[in-house]
Amino acid sequence: MPIIELKNVSKGFGEGLDKVNILNNISLDVEDGEFVAIVGFSGSGKSTLINLMSGLDFPDTGEVLFDGKPVEGPGPERAVCFQSYSLMPWMTVRENVQLAVDSVFPKESKKDRAARADKYIEMVSLGHAKDRRPAELSGGMRQRVAVARSLAMDPKVLLLDEPLSALDALTRANLQDEITDIWSNDKKTVVLITNDVDEAILLADRIIPLNPGPDATFGPSFKVDLPRPRDRTEMNHNDAFKTLRRDVTAYLMDVGVAKKRAEIERPLPAVTPITFGKPKAYTKAAQTSGVAEHRFLEYSQVDKVYPTPKGPLTVVDGFDIKIKKGEFVSVIGHSGCGKSTVLTMTAGLNEVSRGGIILDNKEVSAAGPDRAVVFQAPSLFPWLTAKQNVAVGVDRVYPDATQAEREQVVEYYLSKVGLGDAMDKLGADMSNGMRQRVGIARAFALSPKLLLLDEPFGMLDSLTRWELQEVLMEVWQRTQVTAMCVTHDVDEAILLSDRIIMMTNGPNARIGKVLEVDLPRPRTRKALLEHPDYYTYREQVLSFLEEYEGGANPTPPGEEAPVSETADEAA
Repeated sequence: MPIIELKNVSKGFGEGLDKVNILNNISLDVEDGEFVAIVGFSGSGKSTLINLMSGLDFPDTGEVLFDGKPVEGPGPERAVCFQSYSLMPWMTVRENVQLAVDSVFPKESKKDRAARADKYIEMVSLGHAKDRRPAELSGGMRQRVAVARSLAMDPKVLLLDEPLSALDALTRANLQDEITDIWSNDKKTVVLITNDVDEAILLADRIIPLNPGPDATFGPSFKVDLPRPRDRTEMNHNDAFKTLRRDVTAYLMDVGVAKKRAEIERPLPAVTPITFGKPKAYTKAAQTSGVAEHRFLEYSQVDKVYPTPKGPLTVVDGFDIKIKKGEFVSVIGHSGCGKSTVLTMTAGLNEVSRGGIILDNKEVSAAGPDRAVVFQAPSLFPWLTAKQNVAVGVDRVYPDATQAEREQVVEYYLSKVGLGDAMDKLGADMSNGMRQRVGIARAFALSPKLLLLDEPFGMLDSLTRWELQEVLMEVWQRTQVTAMCVTHDVDEAILLSDRIIMMTNGPNARIGKVLEVDLPRPRTRKALLEHPDYYTYREQVLSFLEEYEGGANPTPPGEEAPVSETADEAA
């Protein structure tokens, strides 16, 4: 008999005409000891599903069973670990875990309860930090505490609601390995909610897509028939992995893009036709000084040094490379390798300590409109519309253009990022994906000589990320603006770039390797997954990252540098 059963479950929120049905007639059986991954997109009802299984919420119709009995509320046999780790900030690591142990095992002796807490703290490699408080821990370490707290309840079922999505790639990989070890040792039943296809394949026995809501339903179940233990690098050579990855991704893209198309592709408002492809004002502003194309952007032995109580700390050491006009490069590396430091120095937001950065024959010494930046968190004025947010920059960059010409630029780029019907929507009323579209439109509308992207899609779910990557490529293809993108996403780097700059770990981070990506453009994710050279490029980047996984100065096993100590944060 399955340990968890959902029978024809539907769940909605609101009343009357305002009611929105989130889940529609969902059925699922999870066997004892099985590891199931449910993949889907933001708003598809994944968290609602976890809340129903945990007893934190109840279905409108249908029933949820645990061990054959109706779920009537939360219970220690079903532990939940959420994306946001809700720790008591005044308590130590040990006290946070002990709190859960004491509530679930009140009849055990104090000594046994303490031993139980210590066991799971050690299991997630936090024995060295048991007396620290959450403020003294990195994000990855705080999430480890949340996992330890859930495990210390000794549940039969572990419900994981995107617990790793906010973490950097290296920390995420480490916790994925720990979750796999815990599951294989204890053989607990695990239900993982994720929007990361690779994570689902690495961890699960079975992958079930949750189609986009409202009225979300399950898609076909994909069996993960790959031997354990699973190694990320070795899987890159496995044909079964490649096939499964392609099939799951294709399914999600097909159902997701169809849903998005129905939502956002409406008739554009009547705008003045643009005869020459791009507005005249844009073309004039984007003109350059005729610098040699092979060294349009030049880094000459660039260093970044910060003063610290222990003496000077060199974060970036001798960054030296030439970038061609119209080239798209990505900078990739582990957290703390100085990626964002390089980008902020290029933007003129962070002073160069030694060396120099030359853009179009002029040294970068301060911020300027010739460099447009798109950050991870879109920074819009919430009281302004999409059109007004873009116009703020356009009005300053095109002082000699007429009002009609400036409006033409604004409307052209908003329509190109799929916001032709939402130009008058306030920033406060937009989703994260829509805000990031405005950020991309604003960046391109400034007719920059250089486009700088700092993890621009890091906060978005997979579907929105995939969609905006293709929007970015389409608009970039039209403008051919020189672009630099900081990312930790290997697939994103290959999809977008002409070259990938791989950074060694900090401190004293340097360029470790530069990879030429010789794949035809325009590129799509689907075509990329089927290209014979794609996995060769992927292996080269993954191998480089694996080589530096221990860091330039490795911390003790299981420990990570606190957030405040990473080079990127120092910037």
